[in-house]
Amino acid sequence: MKILDWYIVKKYLSTYVFIILAMTLIIVVFDTSERIDDFVDKKAPLKEIILDYYGNFVPYLISLFSGLFAFIAVIFFTSKLAGHTEIVAMLSNGISYRRILRPYLMVAVLIALVNCYLANITIPAAAQRGYEFETKYLKNPYQNSDRNIHRQTQRGSFAYIESFRVNDQTAFKFSLESVADGQLQSKLTSNYARWDTAQNVWHVYNFIERVMTDSGEVIRQGAELDTLITLTGKDLSVRINKIVVTMNYRELNECIAMLRLQGASNINEVLIEKHKRFAYPVASIILTIIGVCLSSRKVRGGMGLHIGLGVGLSFAYILFQRFSEMFVQAGALTPAVALWLPNILFLLVGLWLYLKTQK
Repeated sequence: MKILDWYIVKKYLSTYVFIILAMTLIIVVFDTSERIDDFVDKKAPLKEIILDYYGNFVPYLISLFSGLFAFIAVIFFTSKLAGHTEIVAMLSNGISYRRILRPYLMVAVLIALVNCYLANITIPAAAQRGYEFETKYLKNPYQNSDRNIHRQTQRGSFAYIESFRVNDQTAFKFSLESVADGQLQSKLTSNYARWDTAQNVWHVYNFIERVMTDSGEVIRQGAELDTLITLTGKDLSVRINKIVVTMNYRELNECIAMLRLQGASNINEVLIEKHKRFAYPVASIILTIIGVCLSSRKVRGGMGLHIGLGVGLSFAYILFQRFSEMFVQAGALTPAVALWLPNILFLLVGLWLYLKTQK
């Protein structure tokens, strides 16, 4: 680390922190003005608003948009260096452009690594408290409107539910089938079943069970039966896109494995969250390269032009990410391709700008 490295690193980090504080203040002001009526109507305590809601909501947004904050920071302070002809002085003293770029990349990699750790380990635990606050004070109780729900609970075992009522954890037209080698082994049907949150079992009511044996079919029926399967009432009582943000990396992988086993249709939302936790931090490195290349040359219009270009590219990146996620929902792209495609394209733009930048 030379004097030049420390100089750029300090400039980068101080500006990055300033941008985060400024954007955080703006976000909190706008969000508070939008939600103040809900806070008052639901009588949310001030301590819970500050610690449980904003104390978890703000770090999540900072981690999510860390790449864009880094990009704006690079544009802001590098255009000032260019405006003061400091970049020209560095190049005139024989320092290569690649050498100038090195401390930028060091900070960008550090930001990416820190945000990867936060997104996968620290923030999910904090997000759980924020989710509980939203459920208690901001959101109306979730009502599962899905019909004809099919899940594979384990290899060869399948559950069917016509509809599920969240408020009393009741599944209507509940049935379980066991299949081996393509042959039906048993089938349990009932009018309804209720998930017991205390005992973690399904209470099945008015059931009929058919079991296939070598000697023929055995039929058993009764008023109530307890059964335990991997599908729980909680799985049917929450919005998957809300609960996945509260999972750490290990829990996220376990959730994906379970949804694949069940054949769930909403697995793409979980896969999007998984790839987002790595694609967004890596964007800090790519956008840093683009930011340096755009703002390192002194141009007519000065900092204003650089900041305008930076904001424009930031919005372009966000829109690109959102459109990619929409293509996943439409089935046109896989989650991995959709989340990494904007990074790949912007990396190509960054390399092209680097090759074209006056050195």
